[in-house]
Amino acid sequence: MNPALFHKDLLTWYDAHARTLPWRVSPGERALAYRVWLSEIMLQQTTVATVGPYFLDFMMRWPTVEALAQAALDDVLAAWAGLGYYSRARNLYRCAQIIAYECGGLFPSTEAELIKLPGVGPYTAAAIAAIAFDQPAVVIDGNIDRLMTRLHNSPLPIQDNKAAIRAWATRLTPQQRPGDYAQALMDLGATICRPVAPQCLLCPVSVYCEARAAGTAADLPTKPAKKAKPTRQGWAYLIQNGDKLLIDKRPAKGLLGGMDGLPTHEWGENRPNLLEGAEDIGLKVRHTFTHFHLVLSLAKGPPNLAIHFPNARFVGDLSSLALPTLFVKALKAATFLP
Repeated sequence: MNPALFHKDLLTWYDAHARTLPWRVSPGERALAYRVWLSEIMLQQTTVATVGPYFLDFMMRWPTVEALAQAALDDVLAAWAGLGYYSRARNLYRCAQIIAYECGGLFPSTEAELIKLPGVGPYTAAAIAAIAFDQPAVVIDGNIDRLMTRLHNSPLPIQDNKAAIRAWATRLTPQQRPGDYAQALMDLGATICRPVAPQCLLCPVSVYCEARAAGTAADLPTKPAKKAKPTRQGWAYLIQNGDKLLIDKRPAKGLLGGMDGLPTHEWGENRPNLLEGAEDIGLKVRHTFTHFHLVLSLAKGPPNLAIHFPNARFVGDLSSLALPTLFVKALKAATFLP
């Protein structure tokens, strides 16, 4: 494969077909680092369609990294509610404060410095360096993993082929327009070289693709056998005091850290004992996290059970809360929310 010809064909296609996304600028322009960073953190394990409205909301509330650094953490977590993986929001806030107060509001421009920031891993550091600073960083996301696998007709699952994929991607990363090049690969993977039913006839670089030539593109990458997720169980308590409901603040560290929700026990393989004085109401909600399934049983109890949850308070207007999806499900099941 001739990298120069590959770049030319790919970027010609990108110039004409680049996706219009809230955080993007036109091909040939350089995006602001704040916008690139914010979008890339939001896009970690979250789809473009889901992220769009959240990104616009954050930009309206906090249009600069200094504004985000000056916000209250609770407000940032509330604005993040529904995106999941809440450690991203806490790292986002910590990172904003570092940039605003220790770096003079300026993001570092190199991968080596970017990767030191909270919540910024190898992919995110490379993406910011390439897209915001036009550095020839090797950007590899899920789309690019798939593209490299197909370009080289590799039979190995992606996780068993990381070293080769990085070597291939490094060889192809250009010195000119590296940010546009990275985004072009992402767009190609999202719209043409899709996980299922790749549109090889529309691909601007199909002439370079070994899987296309071999007729194996639709079968790659090879998928490894999925590991079964364990199931955990727990209780969620509906504790009322008049027309108010007890809402707990979860610990800052851990799953759903710092978020509001119903009071619960630790979740484990076996359902824990019900608090004395509480009553099982026979309702359960099911939710899937990255590494496990959760079955949460619902129970009602009198106001004095609040003593078991020192960080909780009684709330009258539940619509004012930004709750994680798990607790929205539970409150809807118990008809506390429509």
